[in-house]
Amino acid sequence: MDHEYDKILTRLTRTLSRLNSGEALSVKELADEYNVSTKTIQRDFNEKLCSFPIYQEKKKWKMQKGFRVEKTKTVQEQLVLDIMEKMAEDIGGNFYTTAHSLLSKIKNEEFNPIYTKLNIEDISDKFNEIQKLEQAINNKQIITCIYDDEKEPPRRECLKPLKIVNYEGFWYLVALDEDEYVRKLYLKKVSNVIVTRDSFSPSTKIETLLENSINIWFQSDREPFDVTIYADAKVAKYFNRKPLSTQRIISTHSDGSLEFVVTITYEMEIIPIIQYWLPHLRIIEPLWIDDIIKQELKLYIKGNNDD
Repeated sequence: MDHEYDKILTRLTRTLSRLNSGEALSVKELADEYNVSTKTIQRDFNEKLCSFPIYQEKKKWKMQKGFRVEKTKTVQEQLVLDIMEKMAEDIGGNFYTTAHSLLSKIKNEEFNPIYTKLNIEDISDKFNEIQKLEQAINNKQIITCIYDDEKEPPRRECLKPLKIVNYEGFWYLVALDEDEYVRKLYLKKVSNVIVTRDSFSPSTKIETLLENSINIWFQSDREPFDVTIYADAKVAKYFNRKPLSTQRIISTHSDGSLEFVVTITYEMEIIPIIQYWLPHLRIIEPLWIDDIIKQELKLYIKGNNDD
């Protein structure tokens, strides 16, 4: 399976690179070169490479003029490519191998002065499934898939796929089920994706919900509410540098501390963040969330004392 996957990635990468260099590629010639059927090559263009600016003319595929990925000419472009490569390196696996090969052709250099540590999980083994999901999301097509959440036996789901998202390094498929309930499926547990011919119309409310979500704990069936948080001077600067998605600063104090508000739909959107920054963050209101955090701290301390 891995060997077959590598062959597909190699074929697609080389095809894209040749198109980018200005070649006009024949389906039959590529099929002969890679020892696959013409249907396989045509599927490469129609499904796997369809997001790139390519077109077919006189039975040959070409890259649209003006859209080719040129060698970088500016410092800004070089910096963007360096960051992209380091992000791919953090994801790792076959994804990085392929990305590195393609980016090296564009950059034409080996040294990269950028270093990142994103801790994003490797999903390169889900390449074929992701291709189908992207197609379904772009074309607003209903899918069926097998989902194994480890709580119940694997089951076939019928879903309206909305987005592939990454929260805190983990990949999820956000979709609507048959009851129009928003589901968040861990992507590595999704398999056997089948794109149906049935279409759907996504709600704009869902788009807003995703844009305003802080992490994967958001809930679609709950009314949003505000949480007021105090950050002491030691950590306030971090919430100025990288605000939470719905963060609004309400006051800044002379000692460097601040108070801010976030809008959430479920307490677990904010509780892990408070726990991560303890003792430098504190819930001002609502107090019932503060009570949950204090109770969990008591249980943690009691558990350590029992040991």
